[in-house]
Amino acid sequence: MRTHTEVHFHGIERSEAIETRIREKVSKLERHFQRITRCRVVLEAPHRNALRPLIYQIKIELDVPSRRPIVVCHERPANPNSDELGLAIRDAFEAAIRKVEDTSRKIGQRGKTERGRRRPSRANGSGA
Repeated sequence: MRTHTEVHFHGIERSEAIETRIREKVSKLERHFQRITRCRVVLEAPHRNALRPLIYQIKIELDVPSRRPIVVCHERPANPNSDELGLAIRDAFEAAIRKVEDTSRKIGQRGKTERGRRRPSRANGSGA
């Protein structure tokens, strides 16, 4: 299933390379959990001040059928001498993978307990 992916930039210049990197990360997420229907990624640099370092905020919202959206928010202080935006994207998607795996595990456990409840009782006069 191909996930509909939206990428939004706030306070950061739009870049095709960054969008491509995000789409690759979303496809990796799909391999961990195929039920994702939509992914919305917001890249922000909210604190633009010469006296304070820039902080990158990455917000990832994943829509899954019959469940609340999975939301991951990640912040990373920026350093003008290195590619901190790339590292922030990497860290945010690693956190998203952990949350998706946790959600997948919970869905699997719920299915097992429901199957146990549906089993007919043998104590109700069956057998002899």
